[in-house]
Amino acid sequence: MDHLPGVLRGFKLLSGTANRGLAEEIARNLGVELARLTISRFADGEIFVRIDENVRGADVFIVQPTNPPAENLLELLLLIDAARRASAARITCVMPYYGYSRQDRKDQPRVAIGAKLVANMIERAGADRVLGLDFHQHQLQGFFDEPVDHLYAAPVLMAHFKKKQLKDLAIVAPDVGSAKMARAFAKRLNATLAIIDKRRPSANVSEVVNVVGDVEGKDCVIPDDMIDTAGTVTEAARALRSLGAKDIYVCATHALLSGPAVERLKAAPITEVVVTDSIALAPEKRFDRLTVLSVGELLAKAIRFTHSEQSVSSLFD
Repeated sequence: MDHLPGVLRGFKLLSGTANRGLAEEIARNLGVELARLTISRFADGEIFVRIDENVRGADVFIVQPTNPPAENLLELLLLIDAARRASAARITCVMPYYGYSRQDRKDQPRVAIGAKLVANMIERAGADRVLGLDFHQHQLQGFFDEPVDHLYAAPVLMAHFKKKQLKDLAIVAPDVGSAKMARAFAKRLNATLAIIDKRRPSANVSEVVNVVGDVEGKDCVIPDDMIDTAGTVTEAARALRSLGAKDIYVCATHALLSGPAVERLKAAPITEVVVTDSIALAPEKRFDRLTVLSVGELLAKAIRFTHSEQSVSSLFD
């Protein structure tokens, strides 16, 4: 366990309600207690936030993913505002999942760029820096004018597969955009690389066209940044199985598991689905072949390094 050195003072770790379990895991790795908060709702549904201890002059870290419902984002903004008005010296927004990150460009007429709007709101609320995990696109860091530390869950996921000691392994990128991530997995797991060539006729609907690379007789790992409706990875798994792949594994940082995702994953020829706890998973979204790994230690190290003004670059490996 990485404890904060005793000489460092004025550290406060706050947690919203979106993923309390992960915040508690971070606190355990840091050897600290979560700051006392009151988060409740008024009769009309409005969110009430109060920090129940002194944070004046403190280095405040607020852990809150911004996955739906939108109240998670609003709760984060209220926590930042409360810390700023309580005279915190510095406020770091720890976002294990960056909600609205897929709305990152104007690809149709008259649409909002939600990812930029969220960045604007976080900065305007009073955050001094952001600590994020596996943004949907790396360039989202540029949406913020404040410093951003962008971490990757790949070391946590790859450690899981290294323990399996899979021999004849192929890493399969679910689309061309994921090729860079898949290449990094293949290099570190001593595996070959394949790429799914697909088209997407409409949002959340994917169609596999071709598999570029040899997967016959091999165990396959399909890495991605998130699993939403699971259409992409389940179609990819079926294509791989039809080409003679052996055991097929799927891994992703963010388990949104929206709509039919769980049923699709259960029905697909997938040996194991490996995700992290960046998003709190409801019991009904868990199933036998799902493995949830914690990113609590990774985020705790980044928080500790940030608080002590050390580089977090070593965590990018």
